[in-house]
Amino acid sequence: MNAPRDSLRDSIEQRIGYRFRNVELFETAISHRSWCNGKLDATSNERLEFLGDAVLSLVVADYMYRRWPDLQEGPLAKMRSDVVSEPPLAQIALDLGLDGVVKLGKGEIASGGRSKPSILSDTLEALIGAIYLDCEFGGLRTVYNIIVEWLEQRLEEASEIPGMLDYKGRFQELVQKQAGTLPVYAVEGEGPEHARHFHARVYVSGKLRGSGDGRSKKDAEQMAAKMALRNW
Repeated sequence: MNAPRDSLRDSIEQRIGYRFRNVELFETAISHRSWCNGKLDATSNERLEFLGDAVLSLVVADYMYRRWPDLQEGPLAKMRSDVVSEPPLAQIALDLGLDGVVKLGKGEIASGGRSKPSILSDTLEALIGAIYLDCEFGGLRTVYNIIVEWLEQRLEEASEIPGMLDYKGRFQELVQKQAGTLPVYAVEGEGPEHARHFHARVYVSGKLRGSGDGRSKKDAEQMAAKMALRNW
């Protein structure tokens, strides 16, 4: 690894407050599949992303369960959906500077991959998986503290009005009330089954009102509804 990459890793570690014992785990966490194509000795971050997604879900669910003992399953589920979704995770990735270190193929770079929420959020989840493995037996407690530090304020905000970030639900209520009809979503997917990316458009009475992207149909529709709320 060259000096510039060492410096970039140091910057990320300082922002996280964690220093990797196994640097290769960090390098794998920031290796997008587009960069790995054609490289026999390269491993993409997809397996680490899978692990990190599970760790993230467990930490957030455990924190909410203990922090709000009187909340029932419905509000808790809405809160988790508000917080553990592509947009907030992508913003954390930007705050940490992951857009500057993620390794992408030339085509992905040319298409603006460093600013794509799907790539940023996936990289963050892979980083969570890498930290969990790097800590060995203390992994869950260490990564628990890191994730809570990232998300605690947003969780507190979401607890005030669970579902407030449910843009799709809010837009549907608005359209029903003001136009007497329902919004219609059109969603297209691309990519392999294990790494699908979706683009959604939302129409009201045949007129395009918003569009958005996500790594699931639900996330893409939420982003389309968010734009539609701004444009309404």
